[in-house]
Amino acid sequence: MEVTPLIAYLSGGMENAQNEGADWRSDITNWLKGNLGHDTINPVLESKKLVLTHGAEEYQDWKTTNHRKYKEFIRLFINQDLRAVTGKVDYLIVLWDESTLYGGGTHGEVTMAYWVDKPIFLVNKLPKEKLSGWISSCSTETFKSFDELKKALLTEFQS
Repeated sequence: MEVTPLIAYLSGGMENAQNEGADWRSDITNWLKGNLGHDTINPVLESKKLVLTHGAEEYQDWKTTNHRKYKEFIRLFINQDLRAVTGKVDYLIVLWDESTLYGGGTHGEVTMAYWVDKPIFLVNKLPKEKLSGWISSCSTETFKSFDELKKALLTEFQS
């Protein structure tokens, strides 16, 4: 009998993150696949698919040129991400850093995952006193680094 791999959603800053946060997501995707056989939903890649599907390569310009159109398009991202978080994944890996403070998606994803009882593994890169009590309390476990997270995931998920 074939075992369906677990799926992790990779949450973290995009709009205000360097390279939309693609680099850490690629690294952890490769690690999860290679070490645990887990799959991922990477919102950076999923967002790019939406942009291409809708011919919306200029959507960021719409923020100032056509706010209604921008808002409608961003709602596609929101709907896609929250559907994944609440219905398609087994757990979340969250990078909480300064880029998350200037956006809203990561906050919403963490809150929704908490609401539907998904485990949330948070890598906090901010000083402990700057970490939101809300986000900290939604999280299942908090780590200072990806190395700490990886050790915990090996313990949690290795057979």
